[in-house]
Amino acid sequence: MTGPSVPEQLHAVVTGTSSGIGKAIAERLLADGWRVTGLSRTESSLDGKFEWLQADLSEPESLDSVVGAIAPADALVHAAGFQRTAPLGELDPAAFAGMFAVHVAAASVLANALVPSMPDGGRIVLLGSRTSTGSPGKSQYAATKAALMGLGRTWAQELAPRGITVNVLSPGPTDTPMLNDPGRAATPVRMPALGALVDPDDVAALAAFLLGPHGKSITGQNYVICGGASL
Repeated sequence: MTGPSVPEQLHAVVTGTSSGIGKAIAERLLADGWRVTGLSRTESSLDGKFEWLQADLSEPESLDSVVGAIAPADALVHAAGFQRTAPLGELDPAAFAGMFAVHVAAASVLANALVPSMPDGGRIVLLGSRTSTGSPGKSQYAATKAALMGLGRTWAQELAPRGITVNVLSPGPTDTPMLNDPGRAATPVRMPALGALVDPDDVAALAAFLLGPHGKSITGQNYVICGGASL
């Protein structure tokens, strides 16, 4: 079930639309009547008013040429991400640099380029993680996701005079291809207390609410969607 439709002209830029939570959010917004520009390294093809632009978020310095081709956006959703895990003593500096580039630096570059032309009353949603407060074996991943909280709360304060809201969604173990990535094999998935992995569509539904008309009074917040994994 989709929420109430929004005016056709609203335009969202969503990263990571080729799979997982980014794809689910793009699909939800398209169903709700948004026009969506998807940024990802792997091609995305979704129903509705969807345009895919190839973007390598692991190289934030390359994004300037991409954002130059994007029409002014009413919303930015940064959902692209990946996870590499290892305990202290086995940490890989390259893995940390890669996650920081995709999770934090790319978000900064995109917001810096898109917000000046974003209409007042716009929206930004950043995809964090429940593990941002700390989780054994995930120190580097947690650090990059925690950095998004710093970005989000600071931008929320800066943009409040323009009515632009900035919030973070922090899912727990979610039913996406990331769970099967060999790069995170050092930390096996634990089933949340509710007995099921988080559904990407549930994350997308909350994103759609924050991006919609009733999200106008919510900013600088972090929403944990973890199936009870935080209990």
